[in-house]
Amino acid sequence: MKALTRTDFNFEGQKSVYHGKVRDVYNINDDLMVMVATDRISAFDVVLPKGIPFKGQVLNQIAAKFLDATTDICPNWKLATPDPMVTIGLKCEGFRVEMIIRSILTGSAWREYKNGCRELCGVKLPDGMKENERFPEPIITPTTKADEGHDMNISKEEIIAQGIVSAEDYAVMEDYTRKIFKRGQEIAAKRGLILVDTKYEFGKRNGKVYLIDEIHTPDSSRYFYAEGYEEKLAKGEPQRQLSKEFVRQWLIEHDFMNEPGQVMPEITDEYAESVSERYIELYEHIVGERFERETSDEDIATRIENNVSSWLKAFKSK
Repeated sequence: MKALTRTDFNFEGQKSVYHGKVRDVYNINDDLMVMVATDRISAFDVVLPKGIPFKGQVLNQIAAKFLDATTDICPNWKLATPDPMVTIGLKCEGFRVEMIIRSILTGSAWREYKNGCRELCGVKLPDGMKENERFPEPIITPTTKADEGHDMNISKEEIIAQGIVSAEDYAVMEDYTRKIFKRGQEIAAKRGLILVDTKYEFGKRNGKVYLIDEIHTPDSSRYFYAEGYEEKLAKGEPQRQLSKEFVRQWLIEHDFMNEPGQVMPEITDEYAESVSERYIELYEHIVGERFERETSDEDIATRIENNVSSWLKAFKSK
């Protein structure tokens, strides 16, 4: 099974390229962004040494569908998806903040809560909560975007006081975050899922705030199955979930959390294929459609280069 773990394109009008943990983003004439969702996978802020076949296609197509499903709430950067692994859109000046919204106490928030934390990013948390219990209403717990290493928790007040985002822009981002999350929860409920938590990124273009990057994918979001949620909560049992948490758990079981002295476990072809199947399962549950694997004989990078170049040429001639 083929996987795309590296890209090195040189598109017409290309000014620069940014290689992220998972996505490679090409700047075209300081006006457009070509975002390639590779098959790389990251956990604990480190990229695993083997790619996951079809993962990039899964992420790109889920994000595209949810961007299209929220255009009535806020403007977003997407213009087209000329390839299953690529979205092209408007270049925006990204805010150096990720807006994380949580409806249930789980994951890193639960780990901190269990250790006695009762305030997260300036948000007071009630006493006596259990793991996987719903908050009275969703809470926003932003982080600052780090170029390297861990993103850092930060409060709304600190973001504004430090001038990272203006009070006016933050208010817009906060409003969009709550509304997009509500829409995501409504769509998830129709699929028998609970959208537990997610993150959004925003940017600015010509004085207007845009939703950018991916949304509601299993890399940026956590989903629980709705069926059995209450029973498992009452019994204190782990929830059935759709997210890449299963990869994190596998790494933890193999004594890896990217801490000093720890060694990354071997990622076998068999394990990579099993992760691929889980991502395809995620797609089909989240989107409610069968996943069509892109399996042309053409080399993945060559296919992407041809599809993107054709789109850019047509866009330029408009």
